[in-house]
Amino acid sequence: VQLVESGGGSAQAGGSLKLSCVISRRSSSTACMGWFRQAPGKEREGVAIIHTSGVAPYYVDSVKGRFFISEVDAKNSLYLQMNSLKPEDRGVYYCAAGRPRGFAYWGQGTQVTVS
Repeated sequence: VQLVESGGGSAQAGGSLKLSCVISRRSSSTACMGWFRQAPGKEREGVAIIHTSGVAPYYVDSVKGRFFISEVDAKNSLYLQMNSLKPEDRGVYYCAAGRPRGFAYWGQGTQVTVS
């Protein structure tokens, strides 16, 4: 299983960016898909996670109401719409897939800079 992210870049505070991720293959082992980020000097954190069961997506508190995760099954694609960006949103964003107990598959990451 391979994941490839795109859409990172630079934005001004208050601006928007949309991240995209394409997964090579979906199966029961990739029931969960999500976005994680790692800021300089900080641990990686889960930002938004979605499950194929249709339960409400998970969002870390700091992005609720600003970030929105979505997927298009037909395209094996996952998206993260990021609005009202803040400087603290900067970091490397990773797309990941796996099961609720752990994400086994990771993309290479895409840099997000907010000034």
